[in-house]
Amino acid sequence: NKYYLINLFSGEEEKNIDTCKNIWKKLIKLNADRNSIVINLGGGVITDMGGFACSVFKRGLNFLNIPTTLLSMIDASIGGKTAINFFSLKNEIGLFNDSKIILIDKNYLKTLSEDEIKSGFSEILKYGLIYDINLWNLLKIIVFSKMKDEIIYKSIIRKSNIIEKDYKEKGLRKILNFGHTIGHAIESYFIYNLNKRLSHGHSIAIGMICESWISYKMKIIKKTEFEEIYNVFSILYKKIKIYNSDLYKILYFMKHDKKNKNKKIKFSLIKEIGYCLYNIEVDYELIKESLKNYLF
Repeated sequence: NKYYLINLFSGEEEKNIDTCKNIWKKLIKLNADRNSIVINLGGGVITDMGGFACSVFKRGLNFLNIPTTLLSMIDASIGGKTAINFFSLKNEIGLFNDSKIILIDKNYLKTLSEDEIKSGFSEILKYGLIYDINLWNLLKIIVFSKMKDEIIYKSIIRKSNIIEKDYKEKGLRKILNFGHTIGHAIESYFIYNLNKRLSHGHSIAIGMICESWISYKMKIIKKTEFEEIYNVFSILYKKIKIYNSDLYKILYFMKHDKKNKNKKIKFSLIKEIGYCLYNIEVDYELIKESLKNYLF
């Protein structure tokens, strides 16, 4: 059987409708039909965008994911979410559609930089915080660069358990968004306002610090738990510089978060380490204060 390569540029800024148009044009030139299968080989951008492009082409091509980054192995390639960014908004256009197979080969981890490992490790820490205190306690003592097979396996199982209970994100699956309301906004701010890249994992780590602080200020978690979370993330992820005058730009991205309802920003917040609440409305001023607290 013949196979063809479609090479794409990497980076969150490439995850857009124009890149999809190029994919579709090439699929048409290659006479792809419903008996074709597409292999998405790459990181989270590729599995997200490749899955979306396949899902709408001729009303659906089969695809399989071969994630090559830690982040895509334990998060992006799992759970059926496919999407692209639109109008500077992250994952604004998308749908749920599972890949036929997810093939995970840990040998790809040998090709990754320390920053790439850290990016994926942020999401692994999240699974511990929202769902499994034993995983969190294990992660606190391991060296992130010595990624063990059992940690990858545990992470995949934890996410799969949540998705099996709520595939379309009507309830429980929303806890996977912990850190993402603020984190996605920061990630988008760097790309579309500063024309720089801040890795997804680093952005979400900052989001988890800020959202943990919000949880503490709303008297949902104890101060000692917030401090424990802050200490772990602040060791692994360096502080970033955001200008105070730019906070409104970050709030703009949050206002378009998919969890929002009736123009109210909804958060998933930690109640205690290993347990997460969702659909929690948070005041704009408290959100700004969480960012200021982190920055200053």
